[in-house]
Formats: sequence, C-alpha cells, structure tokens
Amino acid sequence: MTIMIPAWVNGTLTQVEKLKAHEDGLRHQAVSVFVMDGTKTLLQQRAFGKYHTPGLWTNTCCTHPQFGENPAACAVRRLNEELGIKGLFPAHRDRVEYRADVGDGLTEHEVVDIFVAQAPSHLEIAPNPHEVAATRWVDLYDLKAEIERRPERFTPWLKIYLTDHSASIFGALSKA
Repeated sequence: MTIMIPAWVNGTLTQVEKLKAHEDGLRHQAVSVFVMDGTKTLLQQRAFGKYHTPGLWTNTCCTHPQFGENPAACAVRRLNEELGIKGLFPAHRDRVEYRADVGDGLTEHEVVDIFVAQAPSHLEIAPNPHEVAATRWVDLYDLKAEIERRPERFTPWLKIYLTDHSASIFGALSKA
C-alpha cells in the first residue's frame, strides 16, 4: 500500500509518496506526541520492520498527517492506531522544523506539530506490533542522561526535541 503524505514541492503543499519524501529529503508535515505522567514520558521502541530507524526508542507517537488532516485530529488518531490509546486529547505545544539523516540515504525534513497529553492513572496501552516493538515510561531527567550515554539507541528527532525544544514542549518539566 502506497502512503501519501503532505509535502512541499516547488513551494506548493501537495501529496507525495512517503518513501519518496524521505529519499529526496522533501520538507513535509509531521505530528509528534508525548504522553506524560508527571515527569515521566511514555516512549515507544519502533517496530523492527520499519523502513527507517527500526528498533530505536522515540517519543510516544510520531507520524505524518493525511493530506488536509488537522494535526490535533491526527495526534488522536495515531495514538489509537499505534498504541491503542483512547480518550486523550493532547494540547498543542509547538511547531518546529528539523532536518535529520535517518540512515540508508533517507532524510527527515519535517515541519512538526508537537502535542503533549497527561496520562490518566488507568491509561490502557495496546501497542500495534506493526508499529511498536515495546513501550516504557521514563523520567525526563533519566531520559536525557540515557541519551547522553547511548545516543545510538534513540531516534534523531527525539534527541533534537530534548536538546533544542525541551522548554517549549515540557515547560517547567524541562528543568528536570
């Protein structure tokens, strides 16, 4: 199945095949979500069958919206599709742009709407094995230290978010 995502080609937002956007390093739309429980965030390990960054740890959910899809609606949809999480309505925290090599000649050049949601005490998680290999909760302070020690275990965008955009994403928690 060919997946189309919104990307800018010659200054115009259009639909482009997802793999082509990454092969050509095209600037494209994306959504990232952090689900929090106090100072802990829910991480996912990307499924080993993913065509880029398989097996790496990343934020709760990251994806590309469908063409014309509202980023907030995309965040809610993908929390359910990737992790079986229902009933959360993440708050928009920032829009950032980054460019990162993700290996095998592929480049992420994303304009990302970043969302944060607070997890209720009874949050149920049912990861989709085609998307997610594992999940874990980790304190932001411990996550930053772990990334410093073992950066190769994490996606480039997670490292960028924590290094360059932590204050706008996590607010006072970024001081953790």
